Amino acid sequence: MTRIHIDPARVEAMIMEMGAIGAHSGTGVWRTVYSPEWVAANDLFARWSSEAGLSVSRDAVGNVSAKLAGTEGGKSIVSGSHIDTQTPGGRYDGTLGALSALIALGSLSDQFGPPKRTLEALSLCEEEGSRFPGANFWGSRAITGAIAPGDAEAMKGYSGETMAEAMRAIGLIPAAIPSARRDDIDSFVELHIEQGPILEHADLPVAIVDAITGLRHYHVTLTGEQNHAGAFPMDLRRDPMAGFAEIASGVINTAHRMGRPAVTTIGRIAADPNGAAVVPSSVSFTVDARHPDPQRRLELYALHEALMREVASRRGLTITWEIGIEKVPCLSDPALVATFREAAAAQGVPTLTMASGAGHDTQQMAKIARTVMIFVRSKDGRSHTPEEFSSIPDIVAGIEVLAAGLYRLAY
Repeated sequence: MTRIHIDPARVEAMIMEMGAIGAHSGTGVWRTVYSPEWVAANDLFARWSSEAGLSVSRDAVGNVSAKLAGTEGGKSIVSGSHIDTQTPGGRYDGTLGALSALIALGSLSDQFGPPKRTLEALSLCEEEGSRFPGANFWGSRAITGAIAPGDAEAMKGYSGETMAEAMRAIGLIPAAIPSARRDDIDSFVELHIEQGPILEHADLPVAIVDAITGLRHYHVTLTGEQNHAGAFPMDLRRDPMAGFAEIASGVINTAHRMGRPAVTTIGRIAADPNGAAVVPSSVSFTVDARHPDPQRRLELYALHEALMREVASRRGLTITWEIGIEKVPCLSDPALVATFREAAAAQGVPTLTMASGAGHDTQQMAKIARTVMIFVRSKDGRSHTPEEFSSIPDIVAGIEVLAAGLYRLAY
């Protein structure tokens, strides 16, 4: 196999043209699911797919598929990502994966002709939750059959509209959602910007992702006794803020001591009352704990819970918590990891193997297919912001790895 050529000028032109749809805040993009900007972006993806000689179709939730038919049939090898953005987000998160799949398929077709196995570029309709907070990977959940009857009618957006209403406004039929379910996908490969600093710190353009992190969100409430900040002695207090301070420091340091890729974040806190001269009666806060190793994540959670109970008991506080989001780690298929590492080496692209600390559509697609991800370096580790940026040389290197891996799987 000769080295796959990806045209940098074409890559940049496509990124900029797609990024102009919903352009916001200079370099940003505001493109929520089922909005006019979303419709225009998918129409452009479909047009480019047709111009590349691919067969284009759309499913009941608006996912756009572009197929390069194989000569031997069988299940498809699919690559893609989501076309919606944060409000505002950048030009690269999600969108780059959809465009990279399309570019890779066009390049493979031009250079090698039809594959043995069917290849497919996929533009997924939603991942960010930026219009409907409960959407939760709407496009990939439709493909995996994970949308329940009535979900579209019950789900409300930030502006009060339902998902069903938004779908009908662009001609989609909520009752047809079950028809989007698929059982014809063998492998799903998602190229994505890293959204973190690891590749930049390693001075490498591309990573092969061997796992997507497991995570648990705790919603914690510490309850003590409200008192005067000056008149009540320290040794007699049942102070939930003091308990919170110890727990916050403790859980963060626990993850730090455990080392990469363990992470723990305190993202939200509310004191009641929230007064400068008052020992509060209660403090509520969140704990976001993540680890991609199935066993190590349970150790992390257990350490956090033991610490929270011990601090509350020692300080005479009542502690309760509820678990909100809970996701188990999604491990990449080892054979696919090996295939794409070998493909990168053949293309002369240096890589490392790492876990993803963020969630992706790949987690949903893993329910029905073998999966792997490819990361492209993010400048300063930035994402979910108009300032996110990946260089064209890094992006081209990522697409070369994607195309070379797809060649190994399909030709």
